[in-house]
Amino acid sequence: MTHWPQHIRGETCHVRRGAIGNSFRYGVDYFLIDPDEKRGPALFSRNRLNLTAILDRDHGGKRNDGEGVAWARRVLGEHGFEQTDECKILLMAQPRCLGYAFNPVSFWLVYTDAALRAVIAEVNNTFGERHSYLCANPDFNPIGPSDVIDAQKAFHVSPFQDVGGRYRFRFNIRDDGIAIRIALNHGDNGVIATLTGECTDLSNLSILTALMRRPFGAMRTVALIYWQALRLKLKGARYRPTPPPPARDVT
Repeated sequence: MTHWPQHIRGETCHVRRGAIGNSFRYGVDYFLIDPDEKRGPALFSRNRLNLTAILDRDHGGKRNDGEGVAWARRVLGEHGFEQTDECKILLMAQPRCLGYAFNPVSFWLVYTDAALRAVIAEVNNTFGERHSYLCANPDFNPIGPSDVIDAQKAFHVSPFQDVGGRYRFRFNIRDDGIAIRIALNHGDNGVIATLTGECTDLSNLSILTALMRRPFGAMRTVALIYWQALRLKLKGARYRPTPPPPARDVT
């Protein structure tokens, strides 16, 4: 039986395709929580500051003014998903570290009868904006590891990429680990991003070990994003001004 919260010791890999290529691979830590449960080790908290924490206001809806899982339930209802008593919604996100938070992408995982039925990918850029993509098969049939879910890109993420093309999402979510692949196809250009990792029970030891290996948590994530932006600029990539955000917050 799986106990929450879980610690995903992950690795993310990005490969940029096109005339100006770039790639990187970094370790990253995600926590997988049941947002309706408050328990966890002493160094992790829900909705209050700690060495690591996940706050409802960081997720679900407007950036920095989120509603947590209530938002996810409302989005699912608006898109025709019937939420029975067996429905379970989990949140996979990078935690706040010493009060600082930034998630390039976090995931709401929606289960019924132990089958993954939908994923809401919650995307944040470094310009203070957020947009979410609801990923599901027709009629919310179970999402398997080989299923590909297609979505039009609607949100400005990188200033070195146009807001164009289509995403192809793949999700392999297991009790012992995860493998997520997001490919952006836009003519001869695009990006392939993967997130893989093993799941273990979250503990004080796992938190301290992660912070020793990858200090400062989300602050490190932001620093690495800017480092890769500098690399692209030095390679000659064209900077694109930030366009207006999409009219809807969910695609």
